[in-house]
Amino acid sequence: MVKFKKSKPTEKELQALGVKKWPKWSSPPPPGFDWEYDGKEIFYVLEGEAEIDSEGDKISFGPGDLVTVLPETGKCHWTVKKQIKKHYNFE
Repeated sequence: MVKFKKSKPTEKELQALGVKKWPKWSSPPPPGFDWEYDGKEIFYVLEGEAEIDSEGDKISFGPGDLVTVLPETGKCHWTVKKQIKKHYNFE
């Protein structure tokens, strides 16, 4: 089952999504935190590095990555390597 998607969007793609109008969020500092998804989140990483682990399915991301986390992810753990700053949108 796919839980995550990641891409390196162009500026044109970011504009089409309206990413710069999305709210901003900063993660707690390392080492990380537990989280549970009950909906879809799309986020664009401005700064930092992290990894999400959901029952052994993992995705790592950093600046310039557009990440989609699907509701099937459920309970997970964020490992924060460098504090994350991102634009995000829940659907």
